[in-house]
Amino acid sequence: MDLEKILPTNGPSINEVKKYIEKYLEEIIVIKCGGSVLLDENLFKQFIEDISVIYKLGLSIIVVHGGGKNIKKKLDELNIESKFIDGLRVTDEITIKVVEEALLELNSEIINNLKNLQTNAESVAPHNKNIIKIKPEKKELGFVGSPKEIDLKGILKIIKEKKIPIVVPMGTSDDKKTYNINADIAAGSVAKELNSRRLLLMTDVEGVLDKNKKLIPEINSLIAEKMLKDGDISGGMIPKINTCLDAVNNGVTGVVIVDGRKPHSILFELFSDKGAGTLIRK
Repeated sequence: MDLEKILPTNGPSINEVKKYIEKYLEEIIVIKCGGSVLLDENLFKQFIEDISVIYKLGLSIIVVHGGGKNIKKKLDELNIESKFIDGLRVTDEITIKVVEEALLELNSEIINNLKNLQTNAESVAPHNKNIIKIKPEKKELGFVGSPKEIDLKGILKIIKEKKIPIVVPMGTSDDKKTYNINADIAAGSVAKELNSRRLLLMTDVEGVLDKNKKLIPEINSLIAEKMLKDGDISGGMIPKINTCLDAVNNGVTGVVIVDGRKPHSILFELFSDKGAGTLIRK
């Protein structure tokens, strides 16, 4: 394997990659991508490059993507106002159709861009390979569910075929209706089911910040729980931290909230000492 050809010049060094790669050879890494990483052309290009590098290094990964800003853009065009409860989007019958359309568009875009870099990927969505059975959330949220059952067979088959599963964060209920799932929660459920070594939640914030707005590089679940209780964590960070806690308390070794705005943040997080966000362990 010619690491010099695979790695970007402004990413982690060859020696660092050699040091860390062994750790992940037998593992499946789950990466959730969301926020402006999916909308900003440069950040998106960089994200695709990083995923392709990990693939060419021979590691197994699963990508779960959000679509928050893309969904918002589509809803704005239709003059549909979004309401949120505890960081989760209220989703009625019209909104769920827009959500699905926006997510499937993004899904295809990710797969096609990876293909351009000789990286094989396959779509996992309710209409082709539904892997997530959901239970509806609070009634006032509408078509929003949380995973109750993950069927890993389909995903593992794709990985075995040397492809990357690109997962749409949606699932179906017992009565075969499609529901939206918060992408952090969907990624966390997949990582839990796999007992992943690492779950990376890519976002457009630095990570978890303390009261002085300084980045906390690493915290344990007790501190994170206290921060939630004290109201130090709010808005869209609430489902993220809840996902992190749920994951590390159920078999995932570590969850990282990664700053997707930093160049090659995924590679630095996996293959360097300095990381690129906040690591949460049990």
